[in-house]
Amino acid sequence: MKTETGEILIKGGRIVNAGGSFKGDVLIRNGKIVQVGTGITSKTAARTIDASGLLVLPGAIDAHTHLEMPMGKTVSADGYESGTRAAACGGTTTVFDYTLQEHGKPMLKEIEDRIALAENAACVDYAFHGGISEVNKDRLNEISEMVKQGFTSIKAYMTYAFGLDDKALFELLQASRDARSLITVHAESHGIVEAKREEFKKEGLGDVWYHYLSRPEIAEEEADVRAVTLARAAGAPIYIVHLGNAEGVRFIARVKAEGWPVFAETCPHYLAFTNEVFKREDGIRFICSPPMKGKESQIALWEGISRGVIDTIATDHCPAQSFEKDWGKKDFTLAPCGVMGIENMYPYMLNAANKGMITFEKAVALCSKKPADIFGCNTKGAIEPGRDADIVLYDTAKEFTISSGNMHSNVDYTIYEGMKLKGYPVLTMSRGSVVYEDGVYKGEAGYGRLIRRKVSCAFN
Repeated sequence: MKTETGEILIKGGRIVNAGGSFKGDVLIRNGKIVQVGTGITSKTAARTIDASGLLVLPGAIDAHTHLEMPMGKTVSADGYESGTRAAACGGTTTVFDYTLQEHGKPMLKEIEDRIALAENAACVDYAFHGGISEVNKDRLNEISEMVKQGFTSIKAYMTYAFGLDDKALFELLQASRDARSLITVHAESHGIVEAKREEFKKEGLGDVWYHYLSRPEIAEEEADVRAVTLARAAGAPIYIVHLGNAEGVRFIARVKAEGWPVFAETCPHYLAFTNEVFKREDGIRFICSPPMKGKESQIALWEGISRGVIDTIATDHCPAQSFEKDWGKKDFTLAPCGVMGIENMYPYMLNAANKGMITFEKAVALCSKKPADIFGCNTKGAIEPGRDADIVLYDTAKEFTISSGNMHSNVDYTIYEGMKLKGYPVLTMSRGSVVYEDGVYKGEAGYGRLIRRKVSCAFN
């Protein structure tokens, strides 16, 4: 499937951007938006789509996924084809994947290896964050070249065996400041988590509830504060991934109010669920890190969205099959860590808008415009001339119940099983080509293109 070379005209829908909405038309030519307004006509359009009664939205950007990622004894269940297929069917038209850096291996080589996996498989456009597990002269010297090649962000972990200590993270932030590369951080206290896990293992406490107890609110809160403090000391912007705790929201709100460039992302599973899921019979299916927190944190996250403290929504999509999760039934440390969401993010947030919890403009900002700006995707994130024709038509009246049977992922269950949504995407267009329509996937593996990105708005 190639980018549409003719014209497509979308007529009469309500066009929603982060900055406002109006009823109008969109003219697309050769995969690009060429005109947005009212009363647009075309005698040469290969297809005219009647969008009356529908919302016309920019495609979502999922800036946090782990596709085909090694996870102990297994690999995350979705590869680049099935993961991006599911994304397309949920209205996500750009997917960012995180690379992991093997010790001694250049970050750019890790990205090149991932491109080789994705280029003939991805169904929508894709980008990569670098990954780093060691900070030394060779790695720090790579950063400027990565930026030149369009890989303008790097992820660092503060926990796991490949996590960075404070000195390494501080040095990375200094180098990234000079190279104009945005550092994204998985913030959890390695000391607290490891001490708790060892304690529970010695006491034979392997039930899934102890997964949450080993990674409580304070383990994330402490690391949020430390990561942002290190960034301020280094004079660098920072992006906190999958924020899930109340005190972290409050701290980041204070730092933002002081004018510091700190960005925060949260995920649909933290908004939809609390730690109560770990008491369920199927609680093992919900294991992810950081885990879902208490009700106070869930409320704080929604308040953080409303107040602009949280900038983006992403999924941290990293699912395992149910039988693999079951490895941890008696010992939670044996369960692969991660949940799904790549197909659910946009519908879930648009459902929140449809129910009046947020505005549709806010949903577009969180899921499309802000990720585009923060991560330098200047052809994505809005319906306006010159941008890629990544467009979603959304029916606010359509009722949809999420089930593993109507998802398009390669996973045999979903944590969102039975969730009822008000409104659902009915068409997804990627660079002018329809990849999903009326419940049917219409894309093609290999259609997606690699995005080489500009420097983040954090450096403006």
